[in-house]
Amino acid sequence: MTDETQDPLSRIKDEIVDSFDEELEMQLEEDRIDELVAEGLVSEGEATLERRVYFRELFRLQHELVRLQDWVQYKKLKVVVLFEGRDSAGKGGAIKRVTQRLNPRVCRVVALPAPTERERHQWYFQRYAAHLPTAGEMVLFDRSWYNRAGVERVMGFCTPEELEEFFRSVPDFERMLVRSGIILLKYWFSITDEEQEFRFSMRIQDPLKQWKLSPMDLQSRVHWEEYTKAKEEMLERTHIPEAPWWVVHAVDKKKARLNCIAHLLGQIPYESVPKPEIVLPERMRNADYHRTPVPPEMYVPEIY
Repeated sequence: MTDETQDPLSRIKDEIVDSFDEELEMQLEEDRIDELVAEGLVSEGEATLERRVYFRELFRLQHELVRLQDWVQYKKLKVVVLFEGRDSAGKGGAIKRVTQRLNPRVCRVVALPAPTERERHQWYFQRYAAHLPTAGEMVLFDRSWYNRAGVERVMGFCTPEELEEFFRSVPDFERMLVRSGIILLKYWFSITDEEQEFRFSMRIQDPLKQWKLSPMDLQSRVHWEEYTKAKEEMLERTHIPEAPWWVVHAVDKKKARLNCIAHLLGQIPYESVPKPEIVLPERMRNADYHRTPVPPEMYVPEIY
């Protein structure tokens, strides 16, 4: 059954299951999936082949991401990945799966708020340039300098002259980044009008996700066609050989995550890094050491 023909109740159920999956991914290892079924904690109906494939592929790709992270450190690479797309397109979910098992000192996420008064009068790229990586780092931008070509343009936060200057400047800016040794990847997460409406409706009904809906997000529904025109011109004018755009079909969130991670891994040649054997040293013990007891009132109550 396709997304177009699936009844609303089934779609809502799938969305709820997906929310549970997000929590499971934080805790499960691949071999635990079958154990959960055997223990009766997850029914056979829930542990479908599709979900098993998703989990196994996710864990496999995340293992490769760890290898890539080690290679980035070892070779002192500088990596920048931009995640763009409409509100609720799944950028945050993909970023979460990329970073889930990585070292935050090596791979960090940049999600900038609206510019301050001071930042509005800076060179446009200045506040983004401050977050670029040094050698041995990966930086993932959850929205980037392309805000100007999207929300700022549609909502009137920049002038037509500022927008045109952006389009003139951004190819040169990105070429400079690449010439400096930065590996720059740009992803656009694409969803349909109907899918965005459905995801917004789910957020409205879910108290745990209502914080994701800002007034600007709601306005994006009103200006759907204007955002489409803005996206089309942005892709046309900023798709350059040195930093091309890659479009991710994101109506199916699980497939989008796996496809994006697999593609990212394919853009950066990497190998296993030689590592010395890790040996746990013996603990030093001193006869005159006595552990001071912690006062009972300092303990967190054990209510679980």
